Amino acid sequence: MTVATRTVEDNLEFTGQVRAFRSVQVRAQANGVILARPFVEGAQVHVGDVLYRIDPTTSDAEWRSAKARLASAQATLANAETMAGRLRALLPGNAVAKQDVDNAEAQVKSARASVDDARGSVDAAQKNLSETTVRAQIAGRVERTLLDVGARVTGPADLLTTIDVADPVYVVFRPSTDQQTAWRSDPAYARAIAPGGSARIEAILADGTAFPTEGRIGYIDPVVDPQTGTQEYRAQFANPRYIMLPGQFVHVTVHGLMRKDAVVIPQRAVLQQMGRQMVYVIGADNKVATRDVKATAWTGNEWLISSGLAAGDRVVVDGVQKIGPGAPVHATPFVDSTR
Repeated sequence: MTVATRTVEDNLEFTGQVRAFRSVQVRAQANGVILARPFVEGAQVHVGDVLYRIDPTTSDAEWRSAKARLASAQATLANAETMAGRLRALLPGNAVAKQDVDNAEAQVKSARASVDDARGSVDAAQKNLSETTVRAQIAGRVERTLLDVGARVTGPADLLTTIDVADPVYVVFRPSTDQQTAWRSDPAYARAIAPGGSARIEAILADGTAFPTEGRIGYIDPVVDPQTGTQEYRAQFANPRYIMLPGQFVHVTVHGLMRKDAVVIPQRAVLQQMGRQMVYVIGADNKVATRDVKATAWTGNEWLISSGLAAGDRVVVDGVQKIGPGAPVHATPFVDSTR
């Protein structure tokens, strides 16, 4: 076949991993023994569902004590206000010293401050009491429990469980450094692969079936991983039936990237020998020569050749087993029956 350039879709394949759309760690703020764990591990929970009940004895006692201190402070304030009002009424007739009135006013201000402080203590104690009941803050699937009934919780350091949101779901993959460099250098590729771009992401499951819906790239990690030299690309998929689960590995194919002036030849024309990729080409003297090429990706049943061939080169497609370098040949035009 005589090589001719054309525009083709550059379908690229990667290994991807499924991640939860959102993953929230459930930790207790209260201390105490877990008395109940009403949820079923692996089940769907909703916002506000009770996950754990922790012994409230200490928190309840602190809350009642704080309420008592608030009541005492309010009584002190009422008495101070009454006393200040009486003295204030006697001041015009000089029946009381101005200093006594000032002292009474100061007592009122001090009593009000004590009430505000006691009210804050009540709010804090009430919050601590409410946190003995641990509720789901998001809707999602709850993982296995790490602490169960009878275990003592010592505070936020103890992880109780995790809630994952798996609809929608993320699939992350990492193109090679060469691919990322090529994408950035081509404005059309850069626009297509950017977050919100036209590139379509297909996920292939472990059994070879394609995921029912396509995803779109929504995020590219701006930081290059120093260990791999690559950036992480993240695509989002609707996942209402929970077919893809966090942690699962899938094959990722990127569609919609069009390569102009591409050189493509049938896959069987490319020979693989000891790590080399090469083809047989026919010169002007109708003799065979080998040519090293770089085949980067498949497009349909053809190899995409990034280097080694140019338009006008004659490449041997069929009969390669009958020839060798320097052999004279009589070539007939290749006809692709698949196109």
